[in-house]
Amino acid sequence: MLKPQKQLKTDKLTTAQDKDQMDQTEITLNEEKEEQTVVVAINRVTKVVKGGKRFSFAALVVVGNGNGTVGVGLGKSNEVQSAIQKGTSEAKKSQITFPVLDSTIPHEIEGHFGAGHVWMKPAMKGTGLKAGGGIRAVLEAAGVKNLLTKNLGAHNAFNTVYATFDALKRLKTQEEIRKIRGEK
Repeated sequence: MLKPQKQLKTDKLTTAQDKDQMDQTEITLNEEKEEQTVVVAINRVTKVVKGGKRFSFAALVVVGNGNGTVGVGLGKSNEVQSAIQKGTSEAKKSQITFPVLDSTIPHEIEGHFGAGHVWMKPAMKGTGLKAGGGIRAVLEAAGVKNLLTKNLGAHNAFNTVYATFDALKRLKTQEEIRKIRGEK
């Protein structure tokens, strides 16, 4: 049998001013996008020891807010879930912000990491995200919607994701480039 729950008594009437404040907080909460976490790859690693084999896991995780901020992390553990948690916390620590213009990047760029080599080119609105595998995961988490990409190096998910991250780190706006060159 369920026990009857105590009901809270609210004698206060909310004024119009309180309602306005509540509406404003709802609007600011809706404007902030929730962080999106994507597990790109999980590797099972085997170590042969005297008594047999030991298994551990490595998880590659991408975290982004969908508005030009993205991070990549690698977590290693004896269990999959804890590897994902470690990767997520590392990805949050390594987050970077890059310029996004009309849901694309400001200029063409290439990224390198190990044998991974990624080429990215801005695209017109309506083109969509032409990317696959790890590149797509990073760009979707970052909020890029129109972009052309090509994986020119190794097809290893880890190197591809880190090469994409390298390219996004090096993106600059026109104003930043002018400032570096000393132009007005």
